[in-house]
Amino acid sequence: MTKVQIYDKAMCCSTGVCGPQVDPVLPKFAADLDWLKSQGHDVARFNLAQEPAEFAKNTTVQKMLADEGVECLPLVIVDDRVVSRSEYPSRENLAMWTGTSVKPKPTLPMAADSGCCGGSTGCC
Repeated sequence: MTKVQIYDKAMCCSTGVCGPQVDPVLPKFAADLDWLKSQGHDVARFNLAQEPAEFAKNTTVQKMLADEGVECLPLVIVDDRVVSRSEYPSRENLAMWTGTSVKPKPTLPMAADSGCCGGSTGCC
């Protein structure tokens, strides 16, 4: 099981999906994290406004904040290694970093090119 930690900028709630102007990236990222949890990974997300002690506990996060300020947030750390900073990664990147397979989205079946009803006679 992979350990994934997300250190967010200060937001009004734990996911940032609140208020009159929601960044459209945030609900998608929250859904991607739920998906990652459903795949069996240990996912923890920390908000600077609500959990500053978590930022202070992590020496890597402390160093990044000291060197770059809050512009480095959000930080994504997988198994104690920084894999992303300053932006929310895609589900595909989260899957790659955790060794998780992303199943292709189901598609509608396509008709065969061999004519009406797959080439059978007397159809349609």
